[in-house]
Amino acid sequence: MPEEETPAVPAGPGSPAPADAPRTAVVIPAAGRGVRLGRGAPKALRPLGGIPMLVHAVRAVARARTVRLVVVVAPPDGAAAVRTILDEHPLPDSAGATDVVVVTGGATRQESVARGLGVLTDDVDVVLVHDAARPLVPAETVEAVVAAVRDGAPAVVPALPVTDTVKQVASPPGGAAGAPEPVVATPERSLLRAVQTPQGFDRDTLLKAHAQAPAEGEGATDDAGLVERMGVPVVLVPGHEEAFKVTRPLDLVLAEAVLARRRATDGF
Repeated sequence: MPEEETPAVPAGPGSPAPADAPRTAVVIPAAGRGVRLGRGAPKALRPLGGIPMLVHAVRAVARARTVRLVVVVAPPDGAAAVRTILDEHPLPDSAGATDVVVVTGGATRQESVARGLGVLTDDVDVVLVHDAARPLVPAETVEAVVAAVRDGAPAVVPALPVTDTVKQVASPPGGAAGAPEPVVATPERSLLRAVQTPQGFDRDTLLKAHAQAPAEGEGATDDAGLVERMGVPVVLVPGHEEAFKVTRPLDLVLAEAVLARRRATDGF
């Protein structure tokens, strides 16, 4: 059972949903350092259009009308700072009655998500897990994931077709970084998909997946991978090209351009 944090005072306009109404919650793990973006603040707190990426990510999922709870999992030494940042950038009125709470993360992404799951209220039946580094996901994509779960799919992932040819390689053990790698296969591109977030789950399915996941060793790179290991089917819905992950400096440049276009054309 993950260590439970005391939630901060919820942030977000409006009144909460009735206690007996099923709710959709989003867990946003934001405890990583994001070393590929270079030195400085954790990746989720890097500015995008003058506002931390994490704030954009919270606002993005909160715009979906079905989302009523957002759990932000902060760096172990940064929960108070994250709470302050979110309080300084409250949700817009369009987010409706959405609560935002902050908990302290763990040493790994898997542990951080588990801690976020540990503070869900009893009325949550659908859980989404969203990367803080995907700050521009459209609300329509979030809604599509939620709808697919509510239609009966235990696990749903937004995804896009792969446009590049992909090679499978066999790197020799202990090979030097940048050394030539032998190609062993070329997967059929039409059968490949690049997955995004938010990934959506029936709550009981995701809780069971985390309970069965090994505490140490190589973990899955996403929560859908944990569900797959149980033999539970995972389905895909169309993703969106603007739900890309900001990982490297060039991604940040692209995100700035997308945000500038949205502000100019949609009053975003």
